[in-house]
Amino acid sequence: MNNLRPVGVIGTGKYVPEKILTNSDLEKMVDTNDEWIVSRTGIKERHIAAPDQATSDLAYEAAIKALESAGMTGSDLDLIIVATITPDSSFPSTACILQDKLGAKGAAAFDLSAACSGFVYGLATATSFIQSGMYNNALVIGADCLSRITDYTDRNTCVLFGDGAGAVIVGEVPEGRGFKSFDLGAEGAGGSLLQMEGGGSRLPASVETVENKKHYIYMNGREVFKFAVRVMGTATIEVLRKAGLERTDVDLFVPHQANIRIIQSAMQRLELPEEKVVVNVDKYANTSAASIPLALVEAAEEGRMKAGDTVLMVGFGGGLTWGASVLVW
Repeated sequence: MNNLRPVGVIGTGKYVPEKILTNSDLEKMVDTNDEWIVSRTGIKERHIAAPDQATSDLAYEAAIKALESAGMTGSDLDLIIVATITPDSSFPSTACILQDKLGAKGAAAFDLSAACSGFVYGLATATSFIQSGMYNNALVIGADCLSRITDYTDRNTCVLFGDGAGAVIVGEVPEGRGFKSFDLGAEGAGGSLLQMEGGGSRLPASVETVENKKHYIYMNGREVFKFAVRVMGTATIEVLRKAGLERTDVDLFVPHQANIRIIQSAMQRLELPEEKVVVNVDKYANTSAASIPLALVEAAEEGRMKAGDTVLMVGFGGGLTWGASVLVW
């Protein structure tokens, strides 16, 4: 990878809806309480899309900021990848809707479905396209409206999820900078542990699927937790090995923001101090594909990364999938 055209992040942007749903708000909706939620997840609040907002609207706001950050307009884009599990509709893709909104007339556009790992999958895809010379500037967005598929009568899952979007412009960067390695993977045998059964060709929408709540997120929390703790460690070790680096070379760790306990487990395995880890799960909860880019962009906005810093991103999600990346900022 190091002998190819250097590709990295040249612009960033994020967006979260205005409405905030706090733990105390949830106490009025289901049998739960703030202390229970915070102690088990680290989550204090989450942002919820307005009734007239869809995933493409969140993605658009993040995309505009990323383009401004890069000094570009939509017409400069060659490729748009939207990582999401909550597209506006089955088709057209959310990326195509976004292409039109941004005026990116010449850009190829498609959605990518890898759940919470989707953003890293998207980065790897865009990087490969640009390294090959096929494209020059790609917009990669992680965006989800999980509130649309969350059952707010299920106390085990409704506390976990929020809405948001994070975007980056991926393009050529100076030699020595950019993406150094990726590690992507899946364990499809575990797909039933985290899924939404209804709405596809297996269980198309019907009165029965709606009545049986098949259009909401289902998660076996215990098994997904075990998978997450294991894969966060193994994927991190593997992606660092591919980059020829040690854990001590990491300047900033940007993990998927699903649960503070999972993040802490990864910190302990990597022996990383708190100041090297981005944590914002308390403010946004689990936003699926938007999770890592929201954390990455927020860290950039706060000045937590300087040129030449080694940034490690790692996520896991439905599929089951995982994705990790090493980036020199």
